[in-house]
Amino acid sequence: MIRFEKVSFTYPEASVPTLLDVDLEIPEGELCLVIGRTGSGKTTLLRAVNGLVPRFTGGHLAGAVSVDGRSTRDSPPREFAHLVGVVGQDPIAGFVTDTVEQELAYGMEQLSVPSDVMRTRVEETLDLLGIAELRNRALTDLSGGQQQRVAIGAVLTCHPKVLVLDEPTSALDPTAAEEVLAAITRLVHDLGTTVLLAEHRLERVIQYADRVLQINGDGSVIDGLPADMMVAAPVAPPIVRLGRAAGWSPLPLSVRDARRVAGALRDRLAMHDLPARGPRTADGRPLLTARDVVVRYGDVVAVRELDLTLTSGEIVGVMGRNGSGKSSLFWALQGSGPRAGGTVTVGATDAVGGTDPRSVGASDARRLVGLVPQTPSDLLYLPTIADECDAADRESNAPAGTARDLLERILGETVDPEVHPRDLSEGQRLALVLAIQLCAAPNVVLLDEPTRGLDYGAKRALARLLRDLADEGRAVAVSTHDVEFVAAAVDRVIVMAQGEIVADGAAADVVAASPMFAPQVSKILAPQRWLTVEEVSDALE
Repeated sequence: MIRFEKVSFTYPEASVPTLLDVDLEIPEGELCLVIGRTGSGKTTLLRAVNGLVPRFTGGHLAGAVSVDGRSTRDSPPREFAHLVGVVGQDPIAGFVTDTVEQELAYGMEQLSVPSDVMRTRVEETLDLLGIAELRNRALTDLSGGQQQRVAIGAVLTCHPKVLVLDEPTSALDPTAAEEVLAAITRLVHDLGTTVLLAEHRLERVIQYADRVLQINGDGSVIDGLPADMMVAAPVAPPIVRLGRAAGWSPLPLSVRDARRVAGALRDRLAMHDLPARGPRTADGRPLLTARDVVVRYGDVVAVRELDLTLTSGEIVGVMGRNGSGKSSLFWALQGSGPRAGGTVTVGATDAVGGTDPRSVGASDARRLVGLVPQTPSDLLYLPTIADECDAADRESNAPAGTARDLLERILGETVDPEVHPRDLSEGQRLALVLAIQLCAAPNVVLLDEPTRGLDYGAKRALARLLRDLADEGRAVAVSTHDVEFVAAAVDRVIVMAQGEIVADGAAADVVAASPMFAPQVSKILAPQRWLTVEEVSDALE
């Protein structure tokens, strides 16, 4: 169905190719998982399937790419619309209508699908993805996860033979991700749809894959069966890393298979004490206090009379299903977002005497609370990294070079200051925006879905950075659906539902007790409350 023949591709002004002599053939009805480190070329490979690379990116493409016998060299991407459905990393960038129902129908209108068929497909897709209650909602009013499901639905209604999905579950809560992956798997098994899917959260998808394509970062691509590829893959989910540490062979790819062989490991771990968890600094000074916070969008109440305290030295994970109010809460705490009621104070030991970020100017608010949004690029508007860093220094009244030094500390490497921020990888853009926000030296740092687009190594580096910030006495809060990141990085977990806090406690207590938010290691080794592979490895050593 999809064929790459000696394909090489080099971006404009790049000195080395992103893809080099790629030869592969993907048959009909196969789900292929594309893996690789951040920036290795996964998105480039996906965009080449329908000709977006090189027609919309520029650069030089050698070799041939064909889908169902049709060459991308001979036809523009619009002529592949009926054949290839594409969902990119940023769903809202592809929306062309105003409401959910209109967006689901738009692609079929362009393909002249009969109106009665269109109505049936829209209803089927609304039910399939669990978004029927959103049908009349404006796309701009949806949460990031809801937008992602709508983007996938808009592609599914057209019934393409090939689905190309770039990080399709990155903004979805665990339950929504399972529902979307189940729907995709059903299309593969029942309709013979071919799926090419790139994903960093391999723990969600590896058990569904028929084949794994590994992009090595030097332009080469290798492929094989999932179990074979995971033996030495540089990026691997916790279940595989646990299997490697325990010496399991063959490596299990699902929690069910891992539990069947984990009895001896549980017996060995029963002789060891669980590691101490929690903040390393114990002063517990309240740095941000919120009382009775309410956020409304018209008739929709996103946050309901919520109370929250963030303390010095603590990393707090904020979890909950899509649309539960996490992002609305963060923007209200930072002062830039709407707040219909309640108070937020920063820099006081109680709710009295502090400063409300909403009551001061934007530059002063940044010194109180730094916020990294779901799409960090929203805060980037200058043509080079150097310009962004210099502007951050000036706006924060920081010494020249402060933002640049922070960026290099976060990345652990130097980057070309003349590079355009839009040309950075997801992880590099996140690091740049975080450096810009930290330049103002806020004592409270909020990050909204910071692990989107990050591989496992980059997430470990981010976790170390957040721990450093907490150890400096800052309060850090992270809104995320990434349960593995929560298990590794946070001290306390808050779970939100319908704008309210429904759980608040130590990370080990909250996530280990939840079938929805438990990490893979916890599920495999239950009832023991181990959370990460690192904890298990340290105990075994």
